[in-house]
Amino acid sequence: MISIKQVLFSFCFIVFAEASAQQVTGQVKDADTNIPIPGATVQIKNTKQGTVTDFEGNFRLNGSGSLEISYLGYKTSTVNPDSTFVTIYLKAENFALDAVELVGRKAQTYTSDYSFSATRTSTLNKDIPQAISTVTKELIDEQQGIQLADAVKNVSGVSPSSFYNQYSIRGISQNEEGQLINGMRTRQFYFLQPLLANVERVEVIKGPASATFSSVDPGGSINLVTKKPLDVERNEVKFTTGSFSTIMAAVDFTGPLNEDKTLLYRFNGAYVEANSYRDNINNTSLLLSPSFTYLASEKTAINVELIYSDMKGKLDRGQPIFGAEAGVTDLNSTPISLNLGAPNDFFNSKQFIITGNLTHQFTDQIGFTTTYMKQTWKEDLQERRTTNGFGVDIDNNPVSTLAAMRFIHRQQSWSVDNVNSYFNFDFNTGAFKHKLLVGYDLHSWAKLEGGGQNQARGYLLNDGSVTNAFDPANAAAYQTYSYEGMILPRPNVPHYNLEDPNNTLNNLTDYNFNGRSAFPTALTETHAAYLQEQLTYKRFHLLFSLRQEWFRDVTNRGEVDEISFTNRALLPRIGLTYTVNDQINVYGTYLEGFQPQSNTVTIMSNTANFYGSTDDSASRFKPLESDLKEVGAKITLLKNKLHINTALFEINQKNLLLNANVPSAPDSLVTRGAERSRGFEVDVTGYLLPNWQMYGSFSYNDAKIIEDNDPALIGARKQNTPITTATLWTRYNFLSTSKLHGLGIGFGAQHSGDKVPTYDRSFKTPAYTLLDLAVYFTPKNSNIQLNLAVKNLTDKTYWVGAQNYLRLFPGAPRNFLATATYRF
Repeated sequence: MISIKQVLFSFCFIVFAEASAQQVTGQVKDADTNIPIPGATVQIKNTKQGTVTDFEGNFRLNGSGSLEISYLGYKTSTVNPDSTFVTIYLKAENFALDAVELVGRKAQTYTSDYSFSATRTSTLNKDIPQAISTVTKELIDEQQGIQLADAVKNVSGVSPSSFYNQYSIRGISQNEEGQLINGMRTRQFYFLQPLLANVERVEVIKGPASATFSSVDPGGSINLVTKKPLDVERNEVKFTTGSFSTIMAAVDFTGPLNEDKTLLYRFNGAYVEANSYRDNINNTSLLLSPSFTYLASEKTAINVELIYSDMKGKLDRGQPIFGAEAGVTDLNSTPISLNLGAPNDFFNSKQFIITGNLTHQFTDQIGFTTTYMKQTWKEDLQERRTTNGFGVDIDNNPVSTLAAMRFIHRQQSWSVDNVNSYFNFDFNTGAFKHKLLVGYDLHSWAKLEGGGQNQARGYLLNDGSVTNAFDPANAAAYQTYSYEGMILPRPNVPHYNLEDPNNTLNNLTDYNFNGRSAFPTALTETHAAYLQEQLTYKRFHLLFSLRQEWFRDVTNRGEVDEISFTNRALLPRIGLTYTVNDQINVYGTYLEGFQPQSNTVTIMSNTANFYGSTDDSASRFKPLESDLKEVGAKITLLKNKLHINTALFEINQKNLLLNANVPSAPDSLVTRGAERSRGFEVDVTGYLLPNWQMYGSFSYNDAKIIEDNDPALIGARKQNTPITTATLWTRYNFLSTSKLHGLGIGFGAQHSGDKVPTYDRSFKTPAYTLLDLAVYFTPKNSNIQLNLAVKNLTDKTYWVGAQNYLRLFPGAPRNFLATATYRF
């Protein structure tokens, strides 16, 4: 029988053994910046016993023996702790294959110190003679960003124009409906914004970047850099809930698949479901993105990445308001929730992207890189929407309480192919260092057979037929009805009564489909050869490139009535950076842009069915041409912890193609001779203290119309762009010495000046300032972080943009998101 004495002895022995077990605590920091590194792996060597540093770089580990510390972008370090607390400094790794992003950047901060896409080489941002703004995944996560708009709102000179993936950059509205992903052009990320779950960082490369990316917008290019496989195991699970019935689940798993860490993987996935503050709007999105990297040797690497997205929801065409009365526009004449769409509208899109990349280093001086991207995309759209005009009475006078409507059902599918291949040569001639690229790229965009559109619009005639527009001179031929004592021609699709909103279901049998069309097969192809030289001499860094581009547009491809046209352009780029000292670089640059008009019209407000086969085809319009002149400075302070980038710029563009905004002919186009945008920008990112980070920006844009067919518009402000914008985001973490250790606070502010609507200059959307607040909490000795964000703290009513009286885009009222993140 066991005695009480034996039990007490055993208990005391267990307690003594537990108390005697060695416990090591410490902190992992960057050796260059002294900034803590969260998420580093600390493991007892040759065991599976380990942990991960918390958000302040701290760790606590039971056990004894040598510690092995590893983290993405750093050299693995082994230490033998001689005390119960140890500070470990990790040195940044220098990768031999720096020409391609095989692994992520070294720091987990708001600042990214290099760009690959801007020059096709891994170049420090401070040495690139062009303004580049970067939003890292750390800033995105701390602001609880879900879609692209949540990231680019931080960037100087970037302003949303609508609810869509459409922005004004440096006072110039986007025309391309695609998105750059790892520097490769895609198509149709316009109506429903891409999720950010698989994004490492968002880069905004300012100015026309055609010398690098071919046909891109003059104001700037938005490039999504995806997360890459890591050679250390990392796992993250995230759950979010919040206002408007928002729910999101996301995972991020990565690590090696073999012992020698030559085969790496990463899997990102996300599911988002949300309603809206807008009537009859709800969206669901599914993102699946696996990627693999094979490090065949120190000289050869292969990367394969897949992105699948399935988006189901509705298009939000904006808030209608009453037309101006007595010259006065009341933006509050209708609630911001009002939406003209029907409950059974839908917009479903699916896309699949596969990217393969091969890099081989023949010698220390000669390398080769080739990348291929394939994208497929298809849509199925049904919507009741405005014609961008009011209903009219029998005398053709607009009735400002009735929105004229149309109904559309559209299906189509596209296929996109991208190839980019180049040789890079690194060599010296005397005191000159050269980095030379010689390459070729191809972008092919095919609109596939089977696409088409049915639509109902216009007015009913007495004989039962339909005409697209009302002709008051022939009023007797139209069916009529009475409304508030007025006689009105009867529309094919009933007008929407703004005084008595009624979002009834679409009944397709009620409509007379007077527009049935099959979309012609079409193909646009761009081939280009390019040469780029990055030359360094002492404190000078010269960037020079030439790109010869050939463009071809084919409509009714493969048919007897096939038609085509071609464009070509020689595009120069030259920039010079001078290193004043270790903290200051100054630069100047000049570059040119080029966009065939086939690429500028597909996202115009009413020109979705433009396919180059009508009298308004792009073949009869000159390409859009642009140029950039820019000078700036890139400065680092506080021992490289704070980064300040400033730029003065002028962008000119000519041969602009615009929608004519004619309700009876919604696909008609007009040209504008020239526009000019001049301005100043500043971006500030980094650490004010080791536990205090910030990201701020300011921009001033004087964007004007220089030449136009309408003399009244010459010298007028550009539409849908503010003169000034400013942003601020800052996070403060309480130190381990504080009673509030584990707690962090974030604060943000956004300001935008007023805007002139796209098609109506009789009113403006007012300036606004928004405030955001976030609270973070990490329980002690835990890998869990809790994040609560309150956005639009003061519940400000505001509009991010407008097109006319019937299409305003109100911002979200006060709302919140709560996220729990577990890393293991």
